Amino acid sequence: MLGSSENLDNLSGPQRAAVILLTLGDEFGAPIWKRLDEDEIRVVSVAMSQLGSIEASTVESLIVDFVSKMSATGAVTGSLDRTELLLQKILPGQQASMIMEEIRGPAGRNMWQKLSNVDSEVLANFLKNEYPQTAAVVLSKIKPDHAARVLAAMPEDSATDIVHRMLKLEGVQKDALERIEETLRTEFVSNLSQTTRRDAHELMAEIFNSFDRQTETRFLASLEGVNHDAAKRIRSLMFTFDDLVRLDPASMQTLMRALDKTVLTKALKGASEVVRTFFFSNMSTRASKAMQDDMAALGPMRLKDVDDAQATIVLAAKDLADKGEILISKNRSEDELVY
Repeated sequence: MLGSSENLDNLSGPQRAAVILLTLGDEFGAPIWKRLDEDEIRVVSVAMSQLGSIEASTVESLIVDFVSKMSATGAVTGSLDRTELLLQKILPGQQASMIMEEIRGPAGRNMWQKLSNVDSEVLANFLKNEYPQTAAVVLSKIKPDHAARVLAAMPEDSATDIVHRMLKLEGVQKDALERIEETLRTEFVSNLSQTTRRDAHELMAEIFNSFDRQTETRFLASLEGVNHDAAKRIRSLMFTFDDLVRLDPASMQTLMRALDKTVLTKALKGASEVVRTFFFSNMSTRASKAMQDDMAALGPMRLKDVDDAQATIVLAAKDLADKGEILISKNRSEDELVY
């Protein structure tokens, strides 16, 4: 079993990735798993199966270190040298060399696979500004069903021209294909990955929201000690049960109608006086008195049960906001956003 945070340096790259993915769980880890190729999944999976027991302090140090570094750098700068150095640390030497050889050369197969996963409208918007002949080559290299969706999303005149060029398209010379691949890699795929990259603080705020109250407090306190700005940023992005007091009257009434009375009673049992008052003010006098009587009848409650009830209500609020039925403020400014 790995020891405390001082043993963090003993974790290899795949082991660190495995610990983080285990901590994220199914919901938050899924987007990361989907971005890994088969070899990367295999390497991380092997590391995960051999981890054994990892102490909470080691997990905590790893996540705090990860968030702190992401916040400090603000962005990640990639290069061939840094990529090769990283691959050599996390993959077998021969496998790393093969991947780097493919990257340095015309990585055609990977490029066309990437394009097949790009949203059809996004790819169409890019190709309509390229030479029709280039667009014809690109669409001839990706999957037919995806090419069809891209063509359908383009202006009719442009799409028709490209179709005619595809019908006449013969073998494309290797150097011409390499130039097209390089253009796609530098002008499209790299920009696409930068614009779609999610703010690490937003992701961590969602993860922290999923913690119970004690774990959340512990992680934020630990992060505060090494990176005050990151902790402050994450805290401002989190949406908690206490933040429900920022709901407007109409949204609050919609939420109240959607809540299970038993769950609400448990949630308010452990709520602050400010939050209780806010909820009671949105009830009739009779309903408020009945709710307070029910809370008193519950007697002492475990903190975990209160946390679970409050988390259920927060999720219900987010679900209603996703559907556009209520408005909730994502931060503590005066601006309100549809969640």
